[in-house]
Amino acid sequence: MAPRHGPRRARLAFSGSAAKQLENITSETEIHALDRALVVVSVDPDVGEPIPGDTAGPQLRQYTDEIESVRVLYFVTALRTVVVVAYIEV
Repeated sequence: MAPRHGPRRARLAFSGSAAKQLENITSETEIHALDRALVVVSVDPDVGEPIPGDTAGPQLRQYTDEIESVRVLYFVTALRTVVVVAYIEV
């Protein structure tokens, strides 16, 4: 019997500004908080709340992790890739 795998996770990509934010993270606590939020978003890209705005482009969403006090702004592409736009400490 073949091993069971969980649902396929979405691929994560980072915008230029988000990548720059990642370069500046030095604390293990911040890295852990971001990792936790990214895992949640990669498992369920629809978990975040839509941010009202222009409907011409992809729908910008935000996910807030109350335990780690972080917020991730992102959008999901047609191929279900999650593009992280920003990481914000709350």
